[in-house]
Amino acid sequence: MWERRLNGSELRFHLAGINNENFIMQDDTSGSWWQQVTGRAFLGPRKGWALPRVPHDEVSFARWKEEHPTTRVLRPESTAVARYASANWEEKMRDYPVVTPRRKGEPFEDRDLIVGVEAGRVSKAYLLSDLAKGGPVNDRLGDLPILLVTFEEGRSVRAFDRTLPEGAGEFYWEAGEKPASLIDSGTGSRWDLRGVAMSGPLAGQKLRRIEPLLDFWFDWKTYHPDTEAYKAGR
Repeated sequence: MWERRLNGSELRFHLAGINNENFIMQDDTSGSWWQQVTGRAFLGPRKGWALPRVPHDEVSFARWKEEHPTTRVLRPESTAVARYASANWEEKMRDYPVVTPRRKGEPFEDRDLIVGVEAGRVSKAYLLSDLAKGGPVNDRLGDLPILLVTFEEGRSVRAFDRTLPEGAGEFYWEAGEKPASLIDSGTGSRWDLRGVAMSGPLAGQKLRRIEPLLDFWFDWKTYHPDTEAYKAGR
């Protein structure tokens, strides 16, 4: 998700085409082409420009309402609903070959759904199904200690910088708690899925969010050729 105000101008975009299952957007003022996954213009007068990222969340509507009780809802345009109601992009494209070449020893299959995170020039991919099976993942992205948590039966993912006042924290599920909550092993503080400490010595503190991207492996590696890959249990 990208902000479309750039250098004081409000841009409007339309779909110009699809390249290897990744949308190409064209802005109406300069005609430049922009890549969906990177938010960067790669052709035209604005080549090299980058749209500011807008934080987003992929969660159930029930959770969204709970965390944002004054939220507004965008009502779908009726003609668009009628036009695309029967369309299933993923089913349609599932059997199409991808053009990104495979290298020997790749850790995932082309259409494996991964969670991609990046910090500076360092990036890492996590297999979503692996994250959904286990508890929170305490890992490092370069020098940055990070935490990945799945919920909504493994369909939603949030990532955080797990740096605490005394150093990198280790987080675990609090056994038997409903709704789900986390405990950091250093202070025993209890944290919710927003990364907010609800009780304990760190009550009121908040972990910094990191924006994860749910993507297919073939697409992620195309735009992150030096990405690391996390393998559960390795």
